[in-house]
Amino acid sequence: MIRKVSIGLVTTGLLLAGCASTPDDPNRNTKEKAAAGAAIGAIAGAIVGYNSDSNRNRGLARGALIGAAAGGALGAGVGAYMDKQQAEFERQLASERNAHQIEVERLQNENLKITMNSEVSFDFNSAAIQPAFTRTLDKVNDVVKRYPRTSVRVVGHTDNIGSAAYNQRLSEDRAKSVAWYMEDGGVAPQRVSTEGRGMSQPRATNETEAGRQLNRRVELLIIPDQDIQ
Repeated sequence: MIRKVSIGLVTTGLLLAGCASTPDDPNRNTKEKAAAGAAIGAIAGAIVGYNSDSNRNRGLARGALIGAAAGGALGAGVGAYMDKQQAEFERQLASERNAHQIEVERLQNENLKITMNSEVSFDFNSAAIQPAFTRTLDKVNDVVKRYPRTSVRVVGHTDNIGSAAYNQRLSEDRAKSVAWYMEDGGVAPQRVSTEGRGMSQPRATNETEAGRQLNRRVELLIIPDQDIQ
């Protein structure tokens, strides 16, 4: 009896994992993990219920439901946490997003990426943050501080004007400027790291000014702890 029930639960879990999302859904990975977790939890719960309840059928059903809930929550915990944080970033940064000064994206690995146009955040050839941009960083800080189960990697990028060595140094210095501002604003230093990628990862052509402007940017990768439940 227990084998038949377990096989049925596995089949149901696999069907849920396949139907939980569409191929272009950026949260597909989390939804599939949640479905798989629910299936595994249901099996474990059914076995516990079967072994511990004098009424076998009732024990199987109750154990399966409890196990499915626990397994699904474990699989979806990271995704739900990042859903909330993304919604807050989008709400807080609505004016900057509408002005095309900042972008908020959800990546396949559940990280969030906040891209800041360096034309509004830094002066040309400078790593000093423009005073007008500090209000935007204050909004970012406010959200980051309320979601302590994430870390922040600040990544600087440049166009290809100038030498590779110069651009590498500039990208590092700009990333550090943003990180220092965040730390001064109350984000714990151990949550923040920096990286400069110079001109090695353009997202547009460097043959036009419009393309170079897109390539000059600072990105914040908001990375969740993997044990969020």
